[in-house]
Amino acid sequence: MSITDAPSPAVAETGSSLPALYARHDTGRIPLWLKFAYTAFMAVLIPVYWTHYGVANFLYFCDLALILTLIGVWRESPLLISMPAVGILAPQILWIVDYALNFAGIQLTGMTDYMFDEAQPLYLRGLSLFHGWLPILLVYGVIRLGYDKRAFAGWTALAWTAMLISYFFLPGPSAAAAAAGEVANVNYVFGMSASEPQTFVAPVVWLLGLMIALPVLMFAPVHYVLSRFWPAKT
Repeated sequence: MSITDAPSPAVAETGSSLPALYARHDTGRIPLWLKFAYTAFMAVLIPVYWTHYGVANFLYFCDLALILTLIGVWRESPLLISMPAVGILAPQILWIVDYALNFAGIQLTGMTDYMFDEAQPLYLRGLSLFHGWLPILLVYGVIRLGYDKRAFAGWTALAWTAMLISYFFLPGPSAAAAAAGEVANVNYVFGMSASEPQTFVAPVVWLLGLMIALPVLMFAPVHYVLSRFWPAKT
């Protein structure tokens, strides 16, 4: 090939732009197609949730997990994948069990009652089905990237911050809020119901109990399992 026949660097780069893009981002740890698919889902969910529920909805643990996961899959960060994994795997298993029992007509915690509320638009309830597949995605991410042991402390601090904001600055449960589908009782800081607060103990005792129980009963067991079987490479 003569000099005149050789493609210019710009042409060569343009001609191989898609393969080059794929090579740069598809490292083999998190496939590029999965990154784009998850990003497309979030591009739908975020504006829909923001419009319907408001920004306060993104203080829910599951929504915080969605955002961390979005950043984590693109950065392929063990910490940003491990934090939502340690934080929501156990609660999401409870969500799935509650949903299945609710579907069968059996009441457990009430946390998935909104999924069967026909007053709620079907597309909103459809988006909420991410609770069923996000745990699978996070386990996959941990297997591919490894579990970062700093995730337990990082998620606990994030969860405590979200709970305190929810308790002191966001509305508690009420029948009116539940009927209107408004965001209230975020992260269940006033009890498990969206329509009325729990009455077993004083509200602040419930909050403090939640702040202690979640790390001990939900986060710590998952932390142990993930760090035992899929530790991040150092």
